[in-house]
Amino acid sequence: MKGFKAFIMQGNVIDLAVAVVIGGAFAAIVDAFVTGVIEPLIAAAGGFDNIAEVTAGPILIGLVIAAVIRFILVAAIVYFVLVLPIQKMREASDRRKGIVPAEDPESQEQILADIRELLKAQQGGKL
Repeated sequence: MKGFKAFIMQGNVIDLAVAVVIGGAFAAIVDAFVTGVIEPLIAAAGGFDNIAEVTAGPILIGLVIAAVIRFILVAAIVYFVLVLPIQKMREASDRRKGIVPAEDPESQEQILADIRELLKAQQGGKL
């Protein structure tokens, strides 16, 4: 039970739970927006009365397009409203605590190229 509690209390699990709940709530708003605004615009641009009429053979392309739009909007809202602000708050908290994020280490190739350039400079460009 102790291990399960530690797993649940991890930041990533809590973040995921919040994202799922808020994402579900935003999904209803996004669904209404796509159904009430985006679908009629796409249908009007294509000369259809309803986006469900947009087909390619037996495939309802209009419904697929609407689902993709819904997904992108929900993902963008969750990212910009939840994930990004939480990341910024954590970074600010880490800075206040004096925790400095680790720099990305240079690749071995870049380090070797830098050494080669230094050796060239030391030997007058001959190497």
